[in-house]
Amino acid sequence: MAQPIFFKSPPSSSLAEIAALTKAQLVDPERGAHKIRGLASLDEAGPMHLAFFDNLKYADQLAATKAGACLVSPRFEAQVPKGTAVLRAAKPFQVFVELAREWHADALRPQSWFDTEGIAPSAIIDPTARLEDGVVVDPLVVIGPRVEIGSGTIIGAGAVIGADVKIGRDCNVGAKTTIQFALIGNNVLIHPGCNIGQDGYGFIFFGPAGHVKVPQTGRVVIQNNVEVGAASTIDRGSLRDTVIGEGTKIDNQVQIGHNVTIGRHCLLAAQIGLAGSLTIGDNVALGAKVGINNHLKIGDGAQVTAMSAVKDDIPANGRWGGHFAKPTKQWFREIIAVERLVRDNEAKGKEQE
Repeated sequence: MAQPIFFKSPPSSSLAEIAALTKAQLVDPERGAHKIRGLASLDEAGPMHLAFFDNLKYADQLAATKAGACLVSPRFEAQVPKGTAVLRAAKPFQVFVELAREWHADALRPQSWFDTEGIAPSAIIDPTARLEDGVVVDPLVVIGPRVEIGSGTIIGAGAVIGADVKIGRDCNVGAKTTIQFALIGNNVLIHPGCNIGQDGYGFIFFGPAGHVKVPQTGRVVIQNNVEVGAASTIDRGSLRDTVIGEGTKIDNQVQIGHNVTIGRHCLLAAQIGLAGSLTIGDNVALGAKVGINNHLKIGDGAQVTAMSAVKDDIPANGRWGGHFAKPTKQWFREIIAVERLVRDNEAKGKEQE
């Protein structure tokens, strides 16, 4: 079982205390004194662990679990083994996450990798940069002229912050991240190895005569409460800004081209590629490895399934998928029709043999 040796150990809590904290119902109050010392998955949990169950796919693991207690909905509580105490909850996973956030708050936001307090001696900071009180700067960071960084922000080892960049309060900039030509809000979490503000892919194509680079004079604007996954890149705009809206969460290895505008509270999974001058509305969800062509508009609340290639605008609340992407109902009908055609042709071939 994974041991949380890198994070603080949760407090030893009785089931009665956990029930009171989470508002879950302890079905057998006589087990209220039983102590729980950690969280675990069903298959790895022991008598001192709390687990959860909310997916029939793991019914076999529930039947075999050795967990001391399990968060489970009323629908499935009869399937919990007798040796495991039942904590009844309408949304078990949500309650489990709420408890995990309470017990492992230190895992929600990265801290200094070197327990740095203040500014590491090896950091290089231009004398014109302005850092508020409470900023942590890890070793080998380079901060350029006229940079402004708000209190509570942590700059990871080896990060490079270019001239005139503004970073708000309570942010995290991961190790070996580079940031230039960017304005960043408060409570923004940027994981290691990101590159933000480099020029976008803009050329006039002259074929055999070569290609001429177009100046990229815009910025990157990242609003409050955004998270950017490791090794992601966000190009600065050419004429207008590249904008990442408030509360948007970006996974690892995502490429966001110049002039892209992403709305508020969007979810972008790993290895997405967004071409330039694309506009994405609020509350949009894009699956892993989605690619979207330039100059398109993706409406509010739209969802695109993983590994789809999008070449057309998607209306608000659209559910699209495929290569090339189209409404999922149409996509599924076409797949079924092709499969039926193949089966029919195979059957005819056998009849003619």
